[in-house]
Amino acid sequence: MTPDLILPYDGVLPVFASRPVWCGRGSTVIGTATLGPQAWLGDDSVIRSDGQVITAGERLWLGARSTVHIATESTPTHIGDRVTVGRNAVVHACTVGSDVVIEDDAIILDGASVGNGVLIEAGATIFPRSTLEGGYAYGGNPAKRLRPITLDEIAERAERLREAADERPAGPDSVPPEVEESVFVARTARLSGRIALGAGVTVLFSCELAAEVGPIVVGADTNIQDNTVIRTRGEGVVIGRDTTIGHNVRMNDCRIGARSLIGIGSVLAPGTVVADDVMLAGGSTTDPGQLLEGGHLWGGRPARILGPLDAKKRALMAHIVEGYCRHGREYRVLQEAEG
Repeated sequence: MTPDLILPYDGVLPVFASRPVWCGRGSTVIGTATLGPQAWLGDDSVIRSDGQVITAGERLWLGARSTVHIATESTPTHIGDRVTVGRNAVVHACTVGSDVVIEDDAIILDGASVGNGVLIEAGATIFPRSTLEGGYAYGGNPAKRLRPITLDEIAERAERLREAADERPAGPDSVPPEVEESVFVARTARLSGRIALGAGVTVLFSCELAAEVGPIVVGADTNIQDNTVIRTRGEGVVIGRDTTIGHNVRMNDCRIGARSLIGIGSVLAPGTVVADDVMLAGGSTTDPGQLLEGGHLWGGRPARILGPLDAKKRALMAHIVEGYCRHGREYRVLQEAEG
């Protein structure tokens, strides 16, 4: 069995020690990734290695809609043996030891180091450059050490996650909107309803954009990263130009301005308004109707101002947009060649 979509990056294809035990619908593996034996990849799971390497040991179990990625120009991702990742989780540019359980909706951010025999509880956020000592359970945002944990309990929690896995039912194929040549929509993304994508927009792997009531309008050169879900149940969603929507973001019926960044795993409540020039930290949430004023770094649950959006952060955000415009062009060519 092989993933639904395999693409090279910079001419390099993923390497599998043996055929995965299971590959769900929409499962995607890209670039310089090396997976050990007995891998299990759930529906819409994404392993994207486009700029740095990803390595995973034996018996990686990656739940539905979970994402493994790198920091393109700086940080790889290394995962040990017997690691179980729940649904809608993100493992990003970090190091994870062996015998680790990462539960549903958990997020591990850039530069973090997770020891052996660790449980990361559902919904936890591991902040950048954190070090998690082995033999403990962690939870919260930011995640804190909660209690010691044994390998027997780790194995029990892993088995519980696997038993609870519910793969998405097969649905009708999506019909991508009419787009110009500069737009990239991944083959495993699903788009439905009234959707308008500006020039240079990138909609990456296993995203779901469902304009069930109001429209979804995305401005030029904005990138929407793997496994993000955008739904409308009211007036719709409008996203400005030159904006980044990180992996596994959830939003509906909100407004996001230009030149902003919505961090990995964030959840935007209905009626949220994000002004121009906002950075929202990974794992954040908003309250219904909340206004995030421009010129600030926001974060937390619910989001609050953490500091000014200085020149360094603005330059980083612009650099990410430029990089994803380039990725979009590259992936469009690769996907067309893959057929």
